[in-house]
Amino acid sequence: MPGGLHAGREAVSYTRPMKRGWEAHLPFRGPYNWGAMMAFLAPRAIPGVEIVDASGYHRTISVDGVQGVVTVRPAPRASYLVATVRATGAVPRGTIVARLRRLFDLDTDIEAVENRLRGDSRLAASIAARSGLRVPGAWDTFELVVRAMLGQQVSVAAATTLAGRLVAAHGDAIDDIRLEPGRIFPTPASLARADLTSIGLPGARARAISALAGVVLADTTLLEPADELEATVEKLCRLPGIGPWTAHYVAMRALRQADAFPAADLGILRALGSPPERVTPAQAAIMARRWRPWRAYAVMHLWAGGNAELNRPRQRAASRAAPDYRHGRQPTRRAAGRRENRVGRSARGTSGQARPARLPSWHLRDEH
Repeated sequence: MPGGLHAGREAVSYTRPMKRGWEAHLPFRGPYNWGAMMAFLAPRAIPGVEIVDASGYHRTISVDGVQGVVTVRPAPRASYLVATVRATGAVPRGTIVARLRRLFDLDTDIEAVENRLRGDSRLAASIAARSGLRVPGAWDTFELVVRAMLGQQVSVAAATTLAGRLVAAHGDAIDDIRLEPGRIFPTPASLARADLTSIGLPGARARAISALAGVVLADTTLLEPADELEATVEKLCRLPGIGPWTAHYVAMRALRQADAFPAADLGILRALGSPPERVTPAQAAIMARRWRPWRAYAVMHLWAGGNAELNRPRQRAASRAAPDYRHGRQPTRRAAGRRENRVGRSARGTSGQARPARLPSWHLRDEH
């Protein structure tokens, strides 16, 4: 990934042992937009696995057979995040720190990124308004891939509901019931032979997720990045249920490839077009050439700016709040509201669970 840690900056600047855990300071090179990071992660937080609240980000972890919960919060007026780990046993600090640094995008020289991108008039205003905007990462690549597949052709809210059902049905509970959140995201082994239609998934998508789990179980290197972005995308697209959009999305977030660019994303096409016209994915890819090698960061600004337009009344009413990054929605807020309501009012299946609302055919195939 271009950029990297500032010269001399360590992965951890301070650690303190605690009863049943430890605390660490994770330094970064500022600025850092914590509000924007939480605004992105909050609507995508997997019930039972992740919680985003005023105190920070909380999630369950399982490393080398040891389970626990990690909490991350900002340190006021300081260039580091504070991570607190509570676990059922001794956990490898190096592994957890490395994963957290990827999840919160702490190793990027964001000033260099912004200096490169602000020369484009399409991004300059967003960079000025959202300085320090990072690319949210992922704790685990398999988890993010499954989450992306659950979101294909449904809203963010519906995908989060499906993810919660998946965890409740197939995720293990943490041994220590005093820890919250309390469930581990399902492993490839638990999903490889599972009947996922029971949580409300269409048959084809349920089979694709189980097939993906099976091939990953057989070869864990399948979700590792290649040296070049194009090779990574090609490798991911050979896996069950993964197309170009999902491949770029996974490369962008889980594999930390800063030049990933899901050109067919509806939010990107809307942001780059002039209403009522929308650019094509091929046109978007050409326009994005000027942002290389930082296209993933340009994507975050396009998503943020597009969403600000869709939700302008609410943004004015809460001007001090972090921007909401739930892009890729219906053309109007009224239509979006009707679709979200249908998630709860959709016809009931034999299991008694509401089926997530499907989006119209013109909507992007993959949903984040």
